[in-house]
Amino acid sequence: MTLAQPQGRAGATEWTLALLLAANLSWTMLFLGGFRPETMLVSWILTGTAWALQLINNAFTAERVHPASWYPLPFLVYAVVNVLWISPVPWLGWRDWLGWAQMAATFWIFLNGVRHRGPRLFVLGAIGVIGVIAVVLACYQRFLWPDFLMMGRTQAAQFFGRSSGPFGIPNSLAAFLVMLIPVAACFAWQRHASAIQRVTAIYFTLVFLLGLELTISRGAWISLVIAIGLWPLCVRERSLEWRTGVSIGAFAIALLSAGAVYMAVPSVKERFDRLVADAGERSRPILWRASMELFSEAPVLGTGAGSYNTLFESHRPNGFHDEPLWAHDDYLNTLSDYGLVGFSLCFGSIAALAYTAAFGKERSVQSSGGFIHRTDTPDVTRALAIGLLAFAISLVVDFHLKIPGIALVVAAIGGECVLRSWPVDSAGKPNGAKVLGYIFGAVAVALVTLGVAVPLYRGETLRYDARYRIDQMARKTDPTTEEQREILTQVDSELQEALALDPSNGQAWSDRSYVSALWTRLAPSRARELGEQAEAAAREALARSQVVPEFWIRLGVAEDLQGKWVDANPAFGKAVALAPLNAIAWYYQAYHFSLTRSTHTLAQASIRQALEIDPYFQPAIILQNSLNSSH
Repeated sequence: MTLAQPQGRAGATEWTLALLLAANLSWTMLFLGGFRPETMLVSWILTGTAWALQLINNAFTAERVHPASWYPLPFLVYAVVNVLWISPVPWLGWRDWLGWAQMAATFWIFLNGVRHRGPRLFVLGAIGVIGVIAVVLACYQRFLWPDFLMMGRTQAAQFFGRSSGPFGIPNSLAAFLVMLIPVAACFAWQRHASAIQRVTAIYFTLVFLLGLELTISRGAWISLVIAIGLWPLCVRERSLEWRTGVSIGAFAIALLSAGAVYMAVPSVKERFDRLVADAGERSRPILWRASMELFSEAPVLGTGAGSYNTLFESHRPNGFHDEPLWAHDDYLNTLSDYGLVGFSLCFGSIAALAYTAAFGKERSVQSSGGFIHRTDTPDVTRALAIGLLAFAISLVVDFHLKIPGIALVVAAIGGECVLRSWPVDSAGKPNGAKVLGYIFGAVAVALVTLGVAVPLYRGETLRYDARYRIDQMARKTDPTTEEQREILTQVDSELQEALALDPSNGQAWSDRSYVSALWTRLAPSRARELGEQAEAAAREALARSQVVPEFWIRLGVAEDLQGKWVDANPAFGKAVALAPLNAIAWYYQAYHFSLTRSTHTLAQASIRQALEIDPYFQPAIILQNSLNSSH
């Protein structure tokens, strides 16, 4: 038996949408999962084009919207309100919202624009091919080029020995593969499968398992074991005794397989031994505790979209030097950013949708045989769902939904599961209101794409590259005056262009202030003029957010450059108050106090505080030695 399909053949528009989805998935997944803004610039153009095309096509064909399409809408509306009126860092909030919106858009397009079997299998097949490419890259990284990363980047030393494939971190690859392994394994034992199908399925299952082993991701392995153990319980046509027995057996097989890998692979053994030795995780509980503390400060509406990393500074414990972008738990991150309201609207709607799809009745027709028809069986549907379940479990220990490429894959597979379990009659009655609604929607999508996403990601691309070059220059030993001049000239131009595209980006204003301050090293005679420029940019940054410690540091430095030493005192004090256990904030305050002999004692105290937080912080050590030698 196979699931029913829409009548007729897929048209040119549907195949075009499938091509756009596949292209978007390939582009985003294979370039660091969409972590970089230049990747997301292209990704959003593809998303906007596909969404607008689908809506316009529906306007003229009067296709009925799948009811499940509306489930993400309440959260997206609330998230917009959150960004506009709650988030203390709205430019980051909009970036977070665009991630959720793109995930919802892909889900919508899949449900309403790619309903025939052929285009759907094309998109899902593209995901499978991406999985194989990801494993090939993981092997290349593990056995030939340990610090390889896509886009010319270099892998962080902390991940040496672990493969991340096309992603920046190994856990992202692991989260992707746990969605593919159950489906590949399903084809291996599917009833009536040919020998070729079984051998091929076993081969790809082993390929994906190899990739998972190369990541050495403990959370992914545990999530997969739990999901596989729960798999038999989902076979509703079987008796409870059968499901329970097979579930126990599946758990046993999964645990034995994991044990075999543990014993055979030294790197896996080391990772799990460390987990036992540390009595669990060390860094993640710190991040989770901070998210709960932030949640307790604003339990109903949250602290604001995209605010976790910024507000973490006020909850940073002594001795913790990492720079967390997110809470390493998507559930807690959403709870702290959006509060109970946002968490309920987001994951509550997902849970309601999953329940509706899971307990709906699959509509079936007689199978005509063949592999293509066997892809539509309930067993495959359950395998897809189990992959999503394993992914959902893994969100407890990581921020996978913040990786755009993975979020798009989840949306596509989720859309496939809904179409299989909740079929609807796609034919609708054409009327003027519906046509106008679709056209209005297409125009709204175009405005969001061209008016919000493109300038935001284009501006952030320029800012990101500019800041990267500044930081590289700072790390370089004794760069020449000409090198510094060339870099600062180019960076200054890029930041001006970035701010012209997106003046709401507070970080871009802060970086502009930073560049003006750096120019004083090359032109000390212009210190006051450049200080005024730096102060103006810093105040623009602070006009967009008062909670970012770096913005206050930029203001204080700018005022010092102008000789406004007294005026700079409150700025450095505010930075330290916002980041009481950040060595950088204390260092800048110490440097400020070192500018006048009467406050050298205060400078020494600030240095001691910085070195108590980070005993190896070189700028503070150099400043301390300088002050000691001056006495």
